[in-house]
Amino acid sequence: MLRVFIPITSIIEGQISITGEKARYLTSVLRCRKGDELIVFDGKNNCFRTTILQVTRKEVTAQVLEKFPCDTESPLHIILAQGLLKGEKMDMVIQKATELGVKEIIPIITERSQVRETRKVSRWKKIAEEASKQSGRSIIPIIHEPIQFNDYISSLITHHPSPLLNGLIFYEEGGMKLSEAVALLITHHASLFVIIGPEGGFTKEEVTLAKEKGLIVTTLGKRILRAETAAISAVTLVQFLLGDIG
Repeated sequence: MLRVFIPITSIIEGQISITGEKARYLTSVLRCRKGDELIVFDGKNNCFRTTILQVTRKEVTAQVLEKFPCDTESPLHIILAQGLLKGEKMDMVIQKATELGVKEIIPIITERSQVRETRKVSRWKKIAEEASKQSGRSIIPIIHEPIQFNDYISSLITHHPSPLLNGLIFYEEGGMKLSEAVALLITHHASLFVIIGPEGGFTKEEVTLAKEKGLIVTTLGKRILRAETAAISAVTLVQFLLGDIG
């Protein structure tokens, strides 16, 4: 059954009006017709099973048949801080991290970042929305604006004052075994930070700073993974060890 995300503000007489880009997508791309059934999710753990009443290029009107909770979210509030990557690599990380249940994604600019500015945040938000829809998630991850690594670490201290920040920074040159590192984390109602470097990884100075601020330095093993592989692997393993995978 077709799914679409719409931030619903009102349902009038049991009907939902879909306009703008979403309406064009339903009519031109998905070829929706009168009588088709459609699942609408609002990004707040609510789903609506509807049937399409009327279709025009500018508006699709759907009758609500049933409202039901659709909480498919992981119990972990994973925040992925990803060093900016070149080309389509960042697109892949956004897409796969969304499928894997990440709640927020923060692009970070590090010493070794080959990309230092971007205008792709709107594009990444659309990728996250499509990935949420495809994977049956009930919310869409928040995609933040890029931030400098040092500023990001400082902001963690400001917003999460604690002797031990609840997060992992992955370092290809060594660190605690992941299975041991996750045992130190708090998983109940707490944000869990997963921090991955760009191509070339983090510098020793960046890792030292993160460690001094309370992040746990960990590793994905002896082999050096591409940055996008590291991000996907790290989130998958954290979800397997602490979340809802496996």
